This record gives sequence, C-alpha cells and structure tokens, in this order.
Amino acid sequence: MKNSSAQSKTQAGAGKRPLSQLPQLSLPCAAASVPDDDACFALWDKYDMLPNIRRHSLLVAHVAECLARRAADMGMNVRVPEVRASALLHDIAKTYCVRYGGSHAQLGAAWTVAETGNHAVAQGVMMHVWWPWPLPQGAGICSLPFFVIYADKRVRHDRCVSLEERYEDLLERYGCSESAREGIREAHRQGKMMESALAAQLEWAVHEDSFDCGRVVA
Repeated sequence: MKNSSAQSKTQAGAGKRPLSQLPQLSLPCAAASVPDDDACFALWDKYDMLPNIRRHSLLVAHVAECLARRAADMGMNVRVPEVRASALLHDIAKTYCVRYGGSHAQLGAAWTVAETGNHAVAQGVMMHVWWPWPLPQGAGICSLPFFVIYADKRVRHDRCVSLEERYEDLLERYGCSESAREGIREAHRQGKMMESALAAQLEWAVHEDSFDCGRVVA
C-alpha cells in the first residue's frame, strides 16, 4: 500500500544512497541459530530501531510466545524460542523503511536470514503483514508464522487490543485510497478467520484474552 508520501521517501532515500550506510552483516548464512533476547536486542541496536517500535515488538513477542507455549503444552510440534525470536525481529526493518520507503517485511526477512541463517525465524518476519495463501486446516494453524501474524494484529503500538480496534487504527492511518482500505478490510477478515482457527485448536477464547500485557510494557 504505497502512497505518494512513501514514494517521495523512497525517491529521496535513493538519492542519498542509504544502503551504503547500513552496518555490515555479522553472521554467515550457513550458521543457522535461534537468537535469544539479548541477540535480538543487539540487532535492534544495530539497525537503529525506534523506541516505540521496540515497545511494540516486545509486546508482540509476549503474545506470540503465550500462544506458542499453549500449543507446545498441548503436545504440538512448536519451537517456542523460534516463535519469540521471530516476533522480536518482525519489525527489524520498520525504522529503515519509515525513513526511506520499501517493504519492511521483505527487507526485515532478508536481514534476519543474513544475521541468523534461520529461515523459520525469517518466515515469521516475511509473512507478518499478510498470509497470501489459504489458511491451513486443523493444527497447521498452530505454527510460527500464524502466532507472529496474529500477535502483531493484537498489538496496537504498545497496547493489546481487539482485532477491531487494531484495524480501525490501520484504516485511519493507512486508508488513503479505496484500494488501500479494501486491502486493510481483507486483512481484517483474514485475521478474524485466523483468530477463530487458533481458538478452536488451542481450546482458548483468544479474542477475550489480554495476555496480561499490562505487566510487560509500562
């Protein structure tokens, strides 16, 4: 959903050659790892993540981890540390793209692969905005990308909210054209289907739960 403002930022950024100022990648792609919190926070520093995006990411990680732990406790094959790492890094490129334009999901996924070599963690970063295929049936919904997508859609800035409140905010901020508004409405519909599927598999009324988020971010 690009608008004239985003295009202007992209053109301005291109003239300044911002990519030439990016830090050098530190980990070889072959050395796959699951970054812990400290490693993720170091990447936040490296890529100059804005404070408000850090607070948002911390809360998204909390919600995603709650979902993942519930699935793991029910015997599902879920790697909770990967889910948490992916959620912590889902907006790793947001600051850069706010300044210069581009897709923060695509760029963030590329950075995540380059830094960690972990394609599962990167998948959650890549797909956290929109899932482009039909949702999986049954327990398949209880996997890393859907925990991250849903958690992100339940966190408005640094507060856990309903999907309705989250998408009302997105419409207000990004609904600059009818096509943009329809895209946001379609994402809301997908989010509701995802919420229902997760609730059924986890046996948990997730839409009613605030995930105790008030204790996570002051």
